[in-house]
Amino acid sequence: MSDWRRLSGPLNAFTLGSGERVVFCHGFTQTSTSWKPIAALFAAGGFEAVVVDLPGHGGSAHVRADLRRTADLLTAMTGPASFVGYSMGGRLCLQTALIYPSLVRRLAMIGASPGIDDDEQRAGRRNRDNELADHIGEVGVDVFLDEWTAQPLFGGVALDPSDIADRRRNTADGLATSLRLAGTGAQVSLWNRLYELAMPVLVMAGELDTKFVDIGHQMARAVADGNYQSITGAAHSAHLQQPAAVVALLAQWLGTRLDGNQTVTFTDRGRAPQQ
Repeated sequence: MSDWRRLSGPLNAFTLGSGERVVFCHGFTQTSTSWKPIAALFAAGGFEAVVVDLPGHGGSAHVRADLRRTADLLTAMTGPASFVGYSMGGRLCLQTALIYPSLVRRLAMIGASPGIDDDEQRAGRRNRDNELADHIGEVGVDVFLDEWTAQPLFGGVALDPSDIADRRRNTADGLATSLRLAGTGAQVSLWNRLYELAMPVLVMAGELDTKFVDIGHQMARAVADGNYQSITGAAHSAHLQQPAAVVALLAQWLGTRLDGNQTVTFTDRGRAPQQ
């Protein structure tokens, strides 16, 4: 199969394969590269896979946009597609589905939420996000990444050198701006709009990521065609910790079966420690 091709538009994005388009959106501190191993499998299986650097990250580090504006930029590039997002990317995909329902054929999210419904709690989270943004500028990207990935939320995920090097391409200013504009504290709560989603919605969370397990169940119940699935042996970064399980669920959700020759060649480096 040919190499990834640049997709024209305001965000740094790449496309591979042909067929029904599936767009993969990464989480905070990651880049489009984090989804490429999984996306490439679907490109080989008859889909057009698109991976994108979200504002403040990777090749889009210079772009400044909140979730609403990012949805505008993204859909202008992709047109109709199925959207898959992890964490921050999942929140973006949800926002996109509510703004542009005619362009979102299917919606899948991992470790994502519709925001914080309580105004006081959201304001507190916004203050903490702003403080964290200041901290990134003070300590720099390398130190911050060590601190960020060491959080219990990630269940001891072990990043290989290529993943670490990829994340270090991010800039302190880009990450800080992303937090201020697109962090959970800056996001308007979408809980009361989940009923508007008419497309098939798949909500996933690592079984060890108990906060998002609860949120995922609630989200799936609020959607007419919603389905929740737990990822065994994973914490927050389920697509890194248990990629084969995520691939299987996404393939089922997309109504396809990948050929036996299309295997997920990952090590156990990201596997969460047994509890």
